Amino acid sequence: MLKKTILHLSLVFTLLISFSCSDMTGLKESLADNFDRQLLLENVTDNIILPAFEDFTEKLVAFDQSVTLFADTQNLEHLEAVRAQWVETYKVWQHIEMFNVLKAEEVYFMQKMNTYPASISKIENNIATYEFDLESNNNNWVAQGFPALDYLLFGLAEDTQSTLLFYQNEDNVAYLNYVVAIVSQMVNVTDIVHQDWKASRDVFVSSSENSATSSLNLLTNDFIFYFEKGLRTNKFGIPAGVFSGSNARAVNVEAYHNATIAKTLSLEALTAVHKFFKGQHYTSNASGASLESYLNYMTETSVLSALVLTKFDEAEQLIAALDEDFASQINANKEQMVTVFDKLQEGVVLLKTDMLSVLSIAVDYIDADGD
Repeated sequence: MLKKTILHLSLVFTLLISFSCSDMTGLKESLADNFDRQLLLENVTDNIILPAFEDFTEKLVAFDQSVTLFADTQNLEHLEAVRAQWVETYKVWQHIEMFNVLKAEEVYFMQKMNTYPASISKIENNIATYEFDLESNNNNWVAQGFPALDYLLFGLAEDTQSTLLFYQNEDNVAYLNYVVAIVSQMVNVTDIVHQDWKASRDVFVSSSENSATSSLNLLTNDFIFYFEKGLRTNKFGIPAGVFSGSNARAVNVEAYHNATIAKTLSLEALTAVHKFFKGQHYTSNASGASLESYLNYMTETSVLSALVLTKFDEAEQLIAALDEDFASQINANKEQMVTVFDKLQEGVVLLKTDMLSVLSIAVDYIDADGD
């Protein structure tokens, strides 16, 4: 709490020496209607969201094709291809998970694709009975998507060869059928969300007013929610025991069974957050109107946006120093994970309190963390 207070006071003091409080209020009121919020929405939608969805769809289709080949012929080459495509697709997923608006929110896209940890008992029960509905919005969230595949591709046996033998056993054909069913569901729900983004593009970018239901306000809230919950809490806080009386929960790390990619996924997620804030295009280093430029415009200074970017950079350095396997990292030294959480929390304060205050955007979700 002391750290948060000091950070807040430092930011306020810096802003106040840049311009007086009365000037800041007048500036905010006079410029609020002049910033081209639609240009920001166009840049984010056309150069970040839609290209990321195109890439994800392509990766997911390639993954689906690799699963089909493995279902036809269970050999080492096909198994390794499935595993590799799962990793590549999961990495791109980190760039679209934050965009939980429109159809994505309606069909529970995020929950169906990446609710972790997966429930092994639920997966095993689904396979044993083969009575499940992955389409419904129920407790099958913990038995599908990337986390369920993490268990089915990496958690059934000790090594690759043993996993292959497991799937070559005719008694285990239900497991293979379940893999096919999960991937098919992922393809279907992704197509629904992707097509909705394309169909809703014009309406979405034209909703540029500053209101609780306008596109930019919803998108900004979802961005901060993802940064706070999806990145800070899910990837670091919960596994490191921040919310459980310091009792670490290594099993809660993302990609628990494939122990080598948790750090990779976290870095991809932070990169996605960084690029969104700066308005950097998904496919290049070019950039356009963004939350960063919006903040700079509203305050006539880059002080706040620079602080946000510094927190991103500092968090990246801390994550890069972690073990590739977050479960091993937690068991060896969970305090390094907590340090990343604390650094990300500094970013949460800047985004959720200071940035939203400057932009006159209200928080639209409830924080139940007690942090």
